[in-house]
Amino acid sequence: MEEEEEVIVVREYDAERDRHGVEAVERMCEVGPSGKLCLFTDLLGDPLCRIRHSPASLMLVAETTNGPVREIVGLVRGCIKTVSCGTHNPHRFPARHHTHLFTKVAYLLGLRVSPYHRRRGIGLKLVRRMEEWFREMGAEYSYMATDKDNEASVRLFTERCGYSKFRTPSILVNPVFAHRLPLPRRAQIIRLPPREAEMLYRLRFASVEFFPRDIDAVLSNSLSLGTFLAVEGSFEWRGAESFLAEPPESWAVASVWNCKEVFRLEVRGASRWRRGFARTSRLVDRAFSWLRIPSVPDLFRPFGLYFLYGVGGEGCGATRLVTALCRHVHNMARDGGCSVVAAEVAACEPLRAGIPHWGRLSCAEDLWCVKRLAEEYSDGALGDWTKKPPGPSIFVDPREF
Repeated sequence: MEEEEEVIVVREYDAERDRHGVEAVERMCEVGPSGKLCLFTDLLGDPLCRIRHSPASLMLVAETTNGPVREIVGLVRGCIKTVSCGTHNPHRFPARHHTHLFTKVAYLLGLRVSPYHRRRGIGLKLVRRMEEWFREMGAEYSYMATDKDNEASVRLFTERCGYSKFRTPSILVNPVFAHRLPLPRRAQIIRLPPREAEMLYRLRFASVEFFPRDIDAVLSNSLSLGTFLAVEGSFEWRGAESFLAEPPESWAVASVWNCKEVFRLEVRGASRWRRGFARTSRLVDRAFSWLRIPSVPDLFRPFGLYFLYGVGGEGCGATRLVTALCRHVHNMARDGGCSVVAAEVAACEPLRAGIPHWGRLSCAEDLWCVKRLAEEYSDGALGDWTKKPPGPSIFVDPREF
């Protein structure tokens, strides 16, 4: 008797019946490269949490239908938003005279295929079905992020799906120590009201690539823990317009997103020696906190992180002030029970040197690939964004980290 042919159906995720199957696929796919530390992600029991805060989102699953037996063997998530892709005016001030260029983009993330069902075109089916939805929603571009060393993922998107390598930002991760970090004496940290933070970002950063048009929704989200301005010496905040009209000699700004409430991470694959060293460093740090030993937090059980986004600034002291902001966020993360602070910036970001990080935990090149979804769209003032050279900065939306 011939075995019945297995049929793969791609459909929208149903939380009531698909949740356990999706979680099983996620667990099977969380395997890192041999010989390296493997970072496992726990979505806190909600497969939709990575896209829940986006303006428009969809999750698809691939299901086998072999007689009465049905099994989830793949999944993908996608979301759509409007972002900046440049400006007509190269001058920074006055910002109100800029003509910013915005486009509707789709972000494709969380592509997973069960190890037992790979090489059957399931990943390609999921991507193509998601792109159909992107087009239906009017998205002009689609982009995705992957580890540059993930050869299978890079080949799928660049060779079979028509994506091109676009940007290579860096993910910078710094551990949170048992001791608090002192702030520079001359640095003043000011927490900005959400409305003022929004105005500052719109006036100063709206031309940065991938800046979200709905920045107000990001800053007012319950996961956003605040926007902080660092300046030297005494300074009185009198509003964003006044600030940009007469800015101090040097300043820096950054916002904080609470990823701890969305997902947990866990480092696996570490040797007993590394675990023992990390434990010893924590014990010494707690016992002699005044020594400020850079201890290794417990990353070998599920831990949370704070994400630093919207990093920017001006002046010769901006890099130093970014470091002050990072120390402030480190102390926030320590009090909030997080083990690491992460940031993602353009490879050529001028302020990158001010963001402390450990190379072992960081990713020097996070590959972003992009695809133009519809050639019939008018080029207009934008032209083809996929062919545009990278700028010095990039705005990483914390909802997609």
